[in-house]
Amino acid sequence: MAIVELAQTMEVTEKCDVFSFGVLCLEIIMGKHPGDLVSSLLSSSSAAITHDLLLIDVIDQRPPPPLKSVVGDVILVASLAFSCLSENPCSRPTMDQVSKKLMTGKSPLADEFPKIRLAQLLQSNI
Repeated sequence: MAIVELAQTMEVTEKCDVFSFGVLCLEIIMGKHPGDLVSSLLSSSSAAITHDLLLIDVIDQRPPPPLKSVVGDVILVASLAFSCLSENPCSRPTMDQVSKKLMTGKSPLADEFPKIRLAQLLQSNI
């Protein structure tokens, strides 16, 4: 998406960087490039299926599940990543907003970790 925006406008903007930050965050959480996930989120035909996925099924399965002490951080980073991937650049947060949110701490959804669906993270506002 960021590359498409860059190609259309021939201008590097903070919103392109924000989108790239969201992709990077998901890549770290997932342990692989999130291209298919991002594409399906932005596709009207497969978005509903993707929204129904559990976060716990999307995160990298190679290490053990996150400890309870860091679950809130994982949820927060995932939520911020999805907000950075908004199809509309004007709807994406600024990096200043992302930074401030990261400094404020964990997500209040930590107790619900095994049941959190991507739709919940997509709907949360930063």
